[in-house]
Amino acid sequence: MENTHSGYSTIGSVAGLIARALHTYGCDPEPLFSEAGIDITEIARPAARFPVSRMQRLWQLAVEQTGDACFGLTAAAQFQPAVLHGLGLAWLASDTLRDALARLTRYSRLISTAADISLKDTADGVDLVVVPPAEWTDFVYAPLDTGMAVFLRMCRTTGGSEITPVYVKLIRPEPDCADRFSKEFGAPIEYGADANILSFDQQHVDAALPNANPELARVNDQTVEDYLARFDRESLALQVRAKIIEQLPDRTLNQGAIADSLHVSLRSLQRRLKDENTNYKALLETTRHELAVHYIQHSGRSIGEITYLLGFSEPSNFARAFKRWTGKSPADYRVKV
Repeated sequence: MENTHSGYSTIGSVAGLIARALHTYGCDPEPLFSEAGIDITEIARPAARFPVSRMQRLWQLAVEQTGDACFGLTAAAQFQPAVLHGLGLAWLASDTLRDALARLTRYSRLISTAADISLKDTADGVDLVVVPPAEWTDFVYAPLDTGMAVFLRMCRTTGGSEITPVYVKLIRPEPDCADRFSKEFGAPIEYGADANILSFDQQHVDAALPNANPELARVNDQTVEDYLARFDRESLALQVRAKIIEQLPDRTLNQGAIADSLHVSLRSLQRRLKDENTNYKALLETTRHELAVHYIQHSGRSIGEITYLLGFSEPSNFARAFKRWTGKSPADYRVKV
């Protein structure tokens, strides 16, 4: 999974949920952490982050060790707001659930740089939508289960236990422990969906919260913004990704030029990317894939223009790459979505 989830990271406190959940089954978490390549002593460090590839492996090992397809719900039961760093505390002080959910979407990179989290108004209410990266084909469902359960728990902590989704959609197939999901969410659940969705009644989302504290919320917002600013400065993979996006249309991309633009040697760039569990080729492939799917889904750009924006020399080259990524031609994919 190393290349598939290249460059993504997750806040270390999430690994703490896994460790505590494993203890409830009578399992020693240390061997699993070791096998996944994660130092269990690091989970207590507030600034710790782990590569998503290793976290996915840890989730997989935990599900296999416990034999519980609902392990993600057990992990969610270990949750406390401080797990989400300043975001959890800002959420508690938010004016409304909409305000809290907007913070979640704005600062979601704190939790994980992998998931796309958005808030969408619909004719019937407000949807919290969580989508894993388009290129993932081998992800484990447990962390998505945990995330959705945690987000609902936070809504109930701030808005009251009566907060219940109108409906829930989950990407995962229906498990043999589906009754636990029904109890957790308290709403109709559609399995095998295209995205994970918690759909809320608009009245609940916009109602004033009893413990709103705008000053406290702002203080914790600043804590999160400071954290993310440090993270962005320290992550070479994010800097390389930004350079790739900037230089793609020029078709002159090479890692030597990017190393020069970041004022590091080529050897240092390669070594530091390896330390972040990725490499230049994987970042280029992932970035092109994500941008291609975005352009096809969300823009009216022609295939020729997208070919240029992604740095391909010919539309046929782009079409071959796109089919390798998605199994469909760009034109067929656009019709599908």
